[in-house]
Amino acid sequence: MTTAIARPFSRRTVLADALVGRRTLVKDLLLVFAGIAVVAGLAQVEIPMWPVPITGQTLGVMLVAATLGLRRGTMAMAGYLVLGLAGLPIFATFSGGIATIGKPSFGFILGFVATAAVVGWLAERRWDRRPVLAIALFGAASLIPFAFGIPYMAAVLAAMGTPVDLAGALGLGFVPFIVGGIVKWAVAAAVMPAAWAGVRRLERDID
Repeated sequence: MTTAIARPFSRRTVLADALVGRRTLVKDLLLVFAGIAVVAGLAQVEIPMWPVPITGQTLGVMLVAATLGLRRGTMAMAGYLVLGLAGLPIFATFSGGIATIGKPSFGFILGFVATAAVVGWLAERRWDRRPVLAIALFGAASLIPFAFGIPYMAAVLAAMGTPVDLAGALGLGFVPFIVGGIVKWAVAAAVMPAAWAGVRRLERDID
């Protein structure tokens, strides 16, 4: 087959390649900026809480990284981080700027870069295509931001004069996010295999 849709089943091809065809630098850059825009948009889907709000960012990170793969997904999240620190209002509550580093929630944004790398790497190995593997992939990915965010939050709170112990840190930075995290996990684990099923149907139609 000569159509672009015939390429998605190579080992390292991700969903973006199946949808846009042959890779070029321009396409890759557009996809990276589209990924930044998706995460920035979902950052504004927010339930205000202190010290860390509940947002849709993690869902955006997982979907973007699975769609773009390791390099482009990581570039998108690194770009999101850099542009936000540079002052673009793309973090939660349309915030941005270097002062964001001093917020208790900033560690989670750092964790998004690592999350994108893990999700993108595994997506290139087809973990996002089958429901069982997708459940494992996005379940594990949902936890990665907390590995960065909770210690960072605790350090910032200590610097602010309100130190917390481990139980307190988990109570502030993990427990309130359990329900939302499960929902985002389920959405990602459902959307990506469904998207790939659509690609397979389209390929059969082209045949």
